[in-house]
Amino acid sequence: MYFNSLKPDYSGKISLSGIENETTVYFDDYGIPHIYAQNQYDATTALGYVHAQDRLWQMELMRRIAPGRLSEIFGKDMLKNDQFFVSLGIEEASKKSIEKLDKNGEVYKLAVAYLNGINQFIENGSTPIEFTLVGIEKEKYELNDIYNILGYMSFSFAMAQKTDPLLSVIQEKLGDAYIKELNINSDPNTTFIKNSKENIDNFTTMVASVNEIMENSPIPPFIGSNSWVVSPNKTTTGKVIFANDPHIGYSQPAVWYEAHTVTPDYEMYGYHLAGVPFPLLGHNRNYAYGLTMFENDDLDFYKEENDPADSTKYKTPNGFETYKTATKTIKVKDAEDVIITVRSSRHGPIMNDAIEAIAENEPVAMSWIYTRLEGKILDALYTISRATEMNDVKKGASMIHAPGLNIMYGDAKGNVAWWASGKLYKHNPNVNTKFILNGASGYDDPIEYLDFSSNPMAENPPWNYVYSANNQPDSIAGMLYPGYYVPEDRAKRIVQLLAPKNNWNKQSMSAMINDITSSVSPGIVKEFTEIMDYDSFSKNEQNAIDVLQLWDGSNTVDNIAPTIYNKWIYLYLKNTFENELGEKLFIQFLATHLSKRVIADQIKKDSSIWWDDITTKDKTESKKEILSKSLVEAVAFLEKQLGTDIKAWNWGKIHTLEHNHPLGKVAALKKYFNVGPFAINGTREVINNMSFDYDDSGLYKVNAGPSTRRIIDFSDIENSISILPTGESGNPFSKHYKDQAEMYNKGEFRKMKMNEEEIKSVSTILIISPKK
Repeated sequence: MYFNSLKPDYSGKISLSGIENETTVYFDDYGIPHIYAQNQYDATTALGYVHAQDRLWQMELMRRIAPGRLSEIFGKDMLKNDQFFVSLGIEEASKKSIEKLDKNGEVYKLAVAYLNGINQFIENGSTPIEFTLVGIEKEKYELNDIYNILGYMSFSFAMAQKTDPLLSVIQEKLGDAYIKELNINSDPNTTFIKNSKENIDNFTTMVASVNEIMENSPIPPFIGSNSWVVSPNKTTTGKVIFANDPHIGYSQPAVWYEAHTVTPDYEMYGYHLAGVPFPLLGHNRNYAYGLTMFENDDLDFYKEENDPADSTKYKTPNGFETYKTATKTIKVKDAEDVIITVRSSRHGPIMNDAIEAIAENEPVAMSWIYTRLEGKILDALYTISRATEMNDVKKGASMIHAPGLNIMYGDAKGNVAWWASGKLYKHNPNVNTKFILNGASGYDDPIEYLDFSSNPMAENPPWNYVYSANNQPDSIAGMLYPGYYVPEDRAKRIVQLLAPKNNWNKQSMSAMINDITSSVSPGIVKEFTEIMDYDSFSKNEQNAIDVLQLWDGSNTVDNIAPTIYNKWIYLYLKNTFENELGEKLFIQFLATHLSKRVIADQIKKDSSIWWDDITTKDKTESKKEILSKSLVEAVAFLEKQLGTDIKAWNWGKIHTLEHNHPLGKVAALKKYFNVGPFAINGTREVINNMSFDYDDSGLYKVNAGPSTRRIIDFSDIENSISILPTGESGNPFSKHYKDQAEMYNKGEFRKMKMNEEEIKSVSTILIISPKK
């Protein structure tokens, strides 16, 4: 009985204050709410209520990250996370945005209506089981919670913290020749800051700590995405087809909450983040929009120089200035409060205060566009989700300074477009922002912020499609814009499929968004097989080479080649880079986009400083030796792991997906909260991007991938299709907790229903009346 009382109410009658007219919510056969209301305020209040009843625990975690309130519920295990996030300045940025928000404007009024709906569920609805198990009280939601959630999302997009300190360490440890071979554009005129051994240890610790913090976060980071929009000239129907699958870390519940809203003056089928009133992805009968990550560099690190006579001051181009300080209190479950002091320089917060393990005497500041410029991201999401023409979406895109996003667009009139949002900026010509910069001189500071019109964009291009796969865009303002772009694998495959074909329809798009063929891997294999000495290998090693040579790059669960290929690639990276970098740095290197880009770049180099194993004194290893050694070691490892019969080395045995709930870490709760594990098709950097980390284990546990796959066909808008990785509900007692998981794994879809009669025919009904 108790468990029944915890289920969401998908039918019946309730009354809510702040609603003017009776509002009806139809929950369809996948638990997706279709909200029919007389005005947008009533619809948004209802949305807040139903969103909370399915996802209140997720909202709770999301709102606690930026203000450093996870230790309050999980204890001292989360102290590192809290100390880090509380130092970033997200809360202060939220406060500023709220102060500037027009309290008579629609953005404010609709946000308040949404919060009103959430808070009435908190007061009157059942308490999610997680609150009871963890032992926390429900608290009302406020406007700053919305902004803090968007701030966390923005930070998780900022890949920069993964490589700036790392590259400074490599440059200092090994020198320019090694950096150059990683294809980092290092200008010979660049003056690198002088680093002591202590600095190098600091930078190494900084990378390790940020990686650990992001991995421990109970809400997964946003990592990448694909999207493409095809114009009427390339479809069988003469109408636009739109596809988008944002790649996000897997978790349970999954990231998006779908909701369809209909009022006399507004309709939107949207995808919402927990605690955010306006959808980040959406479509209606007139237009569709989605997003991918731009991966531009919007986060720089500066080494500050303390005043030798007074450590409360630091050097600037105009003499010494005093650090700004703020005191933060972190509440810790079953322990004393922790009080920290955060210093900020003119560039931003001092990382030494944010990450306990970094030594005090060499301060490094983090400059992040999100906290430096006025934040209008909520206004931008409102503008984009309420557009009446293409230019409204463009205007919304121009309002986002951070995070860097590619806003993708298609409409019923036949327009296709993409705009890169994000405030871009220029440095002096020989400043390389991929390294830690000099904070004292002023020379390394940005010299110019670019107008939005300089951002990369394409509107109705003559080639009749637009696409994005987190790859490097063409030059901007006369330069290739610095960023943390991924290799060209997915972009290359998307163009390979889109360009020649002019008869696209919904079915062929569905196949494409589930594509698991690598256009790059067979070429990488060829680099090895063209120089190897086949007869020098044992019979089983030759069998493995035969499998790789015959491989078309496909990654199904039954395939053998991906098993051999991924172990060989990992060992090629390890045998090439670990002897120079050392074990710790090598592990950090594997966590960056850089290591993904290096796979294809390095293997093409017949001679490279990296091929030599510096631990062997009397010889210089060649590319052929390193790649052959890696193949021998890969086969030996797999024989031990999976047996000597190569035919039994199926990819699905070691490539698996489990959707982890934060409470699934407790062994006794795992089977109730986690979904999976499942053997899964796909791999890293194919269109159906199933991301995993390389390590010694020989297991490829997928940790990120498509957070939805959605295809919108303007010739048949009511039958557009989508899927979520697990289900619409975050409530483990709901039948919609994991009812889409098997379909998702198989690459199947369901409708995003918009036809009122069809919706009514499959739905349960919740009637919301005004509270007297």
